[in-house]
Amino acid sequence: MLTNKVKRYLVTGGDGFIGSALVRYLLDHTNHQVLNISKASYSVSPQTLKSYQHHPRYHYQKLDICEAVPLKKVIYGYQPDVIVHLAAESHVDNSIFSPDPFIESNIIGTYTLIKIALDYWQTCKRDFRLHHVSTDEVYGSLSEEGTFTETTAYAPNSPYAASKAASDLLVRAWHKTYGFPMTMSHCSNNYGPYQFPEKLIPTMIIKALRGERLPIYGNGQNIRDWLYVDDHIDALMQIIDKGRIGESYCISGQTEIRNIDLVLDICRILDTMAPNSSHESYRQLISYVPDRLGHDYRYASDIGKISTALGWVARTPFKQGLVSTVRWYLDNQGWWQGLLAQKPSLPQDSEVRL
Repeated sequence: MLTNKVKRYLVTGGDGFIGSALVRYLLDHTNHQVLNISKASYSVSPQTLKSYQHHPRYHYQKLDICEAVPLKKVIYGYQPDVIVHLAAESHVDNSIFSPDPFIESNIIGTYTLIKIALDYWQTCKRDFRLHHVSTDEVYGSLSEEGTFTETTAYAPNSPYAASKAASDLLVRAWHKTYGFPMTMSHCSNNYGPYQFPEKLIPTMIIKALRGERLPIYGNGQNIRDWLYVDDHIDALMQIIDKGRIGESYCISGQTEIRNIDLVLDICRILDTMAPNSSHESYRQLISYVPDRLGHDYRYASDIGKISTALGWVARTPFKQGLVSTVRWYLDNQGWWQGLLAQKPSLPQDSEVRL
């Protein structure tokens, strides 16, 4: 149902995986205006939001949020009611081998954004908030037992996680020091359509379809908690509409699965949807490679707070979401093939970055 009160949303990183899902939701299911600010990094495709480029409520600005002068001009000119901060370098393996862009984008970029947003809020005195989207990886790694909550101590183990933790603390400090109107969320691993091919699920789908080896880190026993991207967007909208200023919320699909079991599930789905010409299971392509440096063992989050306070729970069963995701990559091969044409191949076993 379309909402009655029209707001101006500014979405940083709005043509990324989660950002584009949010933009599509806002344009398809609300009356809100949307401005997408993006530096159009390597991991985005112009095809992702191509069908919306002439939408009367959609606006796009190519801009790096580290660039303070043009960013201030855009914010003051657009006069947003809500800023959803999604712009970030997000690939853990890239952060291990090249941390500089993560420090700049995730820390300096966030600082630049909230510094300008604070001045905008104080000057314009608008009914305004900024929602900062973060990750459960800031909490570190779990053993077999326990879950992350909003009060779990930060213990990031990768340069990516550390850069996100730093950005979280900046946003929190701006609220505590200046009363800056913010909310924050920490999500588990997202999956779904339009995810860039370097991430685990699309990597395995695409490599299988190309008959390439399916590299699994270590022994494949690491556990992740998966969240379908549309459920994540629903949670974000609940927080933005009803969440309390200054509060943080954990978002999770409540679906824990070992990496090897996830890849086996993908192989089984592909065996049915796109049988291999040799009539062998795609699982024959699975291989094990040296483990990731500092590889966190397990992630799992407690959603008691967002469920109790805002009535949110994930609605997409994991098996259903995974089948839909595999089907999307089968039906939209032109999308990912176009990206791979710019990035000639997915990482090989010797340099795998999942």
